[in-house]
Amino acid sequence: MAHIDAGKTTTTERILFYSGVNYEIGEVDDGTATMDWMIQEQERGITITSAATTVYWVSNDEKYQVNIIDTPGHVDFTVEVERSLRVLDGAVAVFCAVGAVQPQSETVWRQANKYKVPRICYVNKMDRQGADFFRVVAQIAEKLGGNPVPVQVPIIEEDEFTGLVDLIEKKAYVWDQESLGKEYSEIPVPSHMLEIVEEYRLKLIEGAAEENHALFEKFMDNPDTITESDIISQLRKATLESRAFPVFCGSSFHNIGVQRLLDGVVQYLPSPLDIEAVDGINPKTNEKESRHCTTEGKFCALVFKIVNDSYVGRLAFARVYSGALQSGMMVYNSSTEQKERVSRLIRMHSNKQNAIDTLDAGDIGAIIGLRNVKTGDTLCDERNPLMLETMQFPEPVVSIAIEPKTQNDLDKLGASLQKLAEEDPTFTVRADDETGQTIISGMGELHLDIIVDRLRRESKVECTLGKPQVAYREAIAGTVIHRESYRKQSGGRGKFAEIEIKVSPAPVSEKGLLFVNNVRSGILSKENAAAVEKGIKSAMETGVMAGYPVFCAKVELIDAVTHEADSDTLAFEICGSIAFKEASRKIKNHLLEPIMKLEVVTPEEYVGDVTGDINRRRGEITGIENVMNASAVKAVIPLGETFGYVTTLRSLTSGRSTSSMEFSHYNITPPELAQDIIFKMKGIKVSL
Repeated sequence: MAHIDAGKTTTTERILFYSGVNYEIGEVDDGTATMDWMIQEQERGITITSAATTVYWVSNDEKYQVNIIDTPGHVDFTVEVERSLRVLDGAVAVFCAVGAVQPQSETVWRQANKYKVPRICYVNKMDRQGADFFRVVAQIAEKLGGNPVPVQVPIIEEDEFTGLVDLIEKKAYVWDQESLGKEYSEIPVPSHMLEIVEEYRLKLIEGAAEENHALFEKFMDNPDTITESDIISQLRKATLESRAFPVFCGSSFHNIGVQRLLDGVVQYLPSPLDIEAVDGINPKTNEKESRHCTTEGKFCALVFKIVNDSYVGRLAFARVYSGALQSGMMVYNSSTEQKERVSRLIRMHSNKQNAIDTLDAGDIGAIIGLRNVKTGDTLCDERNPLMLETMQFPEPVVSIAIEPKTQNDLDKLGASLQKLAEEDPTFTVRADDETGQTIISGMGELHLDIIVDRLRRESKVECTLGKPQVAYREAIAGTVIHRESYRKQSGGRGKFAEIEIKVSPAPVSEKGLLFVNNVRSGILSKENAAAVEKGIKSAMETGVMAGYPVFCAKVELIDAVTHEADSDTLAFEICGSIAFKEASRKIKNHLLEPIMKLEVVTPEEYVGDVTGDINRRRGEITGIENVMNASAVKAVIPLGETFGYVTTLRSLTSGRSTSSMEFSHYNITPPELAQDIIFKMKGIKVSL
């Protein structure tokens, strides 16, 4: 995991080569990388979808199976990092030795913190001019709040990166370029590095001693009595608990350091057996249950990705947490309460499929034959059901209208968009009720551009697009108490529900509905109260201001009236939906706009022009840092002001600046701008 262009895919390609999976090194720039198998990835030189593979690595005469997922670095495809971290046991955080901690580095680090994923750090691109290993280490501590522990230091000879020193072994290594880095050899530690090696090795020994009382006593008597295995075992313990993050260095493109990084993976990152038992809820009893990673345990797996394959149909990528999954086995989906049969099991190597008979506890693989499954579903044994914690995905922030160029492709477009939405939880499709247009939404312009390109290449559907639109949201800004009755009589049994609700603001940081049931016990059943909540959630999908979804609201259910014969869950669901809409019309609401974090790296002479342009776009400068011979301008800026920004930046700085952007939060839109947006939404509808 890393910021874009830190070298994740290049590092993975070297791992495949050195582990013997590939006989040639694939290169991202040449479009020959194994893990970048999509045509769009090969053409653009970026990773778009996460790719899984399995390698076997021998370290200290032990053979290890390593499941690897290579994730994208671009913020538009952050969903791939999110769902990968949810099911993996450890991560390698890759940093550019020049760029150090960059915006997306912070995002993936936060995602790893959320899922409590232990990680090691790899400072890549040490061969580049301006590379600074210790600057990266310092920024991991300052910007990410981590505890970086260097286990290697780079060897720099006459401004050239030639190898590295292992601080634990106190040995230096250089790599043979004629064998493309397959061969590497030990050399004496360079004399000019002896002092720095001693300094950082002593820090390692002190850290290990602090972890263990017996070691501390050995350290006080004689630090030299602490062995390599003592240091490794204590550092491994701290890494598994995410209290320390071992830092490695290398240059993947120049074939230096990758084998030692793989040794570090098996040395410090957890195997499935090191992970605590996974917790879930038994849907029958609503009690918390645990599953240990053992093939003899009760079967339990989490589906983390759906891919529609043109040959075999739907592939469901799953991580098995306990028990074993066999080909032909019947599984129970506790999320949909349906049973389905597994047709085949496959282990993925990028986009290549290798058939297998069994997926054991701790394994990652793909399942063929499941029709009604989606990302986040739990598969288990029907006799021992369990619902694992699902995944939370960010909201789409950019929308465009889309229609096929020919009317004959209308049905094909709808089916193709639905398949893409099944694969990507951050991509949504909806129909505009007023115009009849199809609106697609995603994480950015690049995200939607890739979607449209896939439609053209994979589904053979040519499309016409509208202009990108910001995915605004609405928020409740006032408080009101509203009573609503729903009655329907059409012969026979009717429908009746009556509720009183209090609608009030919720913090913008609290996305979604905060529902509180304050009805006295015995008046309303749990099922009918849940139906009211469901109706309110449904109503929140279309706000009353301009038709945008309601981002956050607090609703208290104060009172309810039921009819012995005519009240049911459907009546209360409809009543809840109507009540929320009518209450929203009585009070003030805010229009929220997505705010982006922006970083522009530019030569010093253009800083004034860049900051001036950001200010004109309603942006706010949050800091300016010196980065080598350039400045990194950091700002927050409304998404609506960023369309076409890259082109403007090129023009302002003669093409000498780079920018990166990621979603930060939602904020209240200025009233005059909000009025203009609402007028456009309600008053003038522009058709394609």
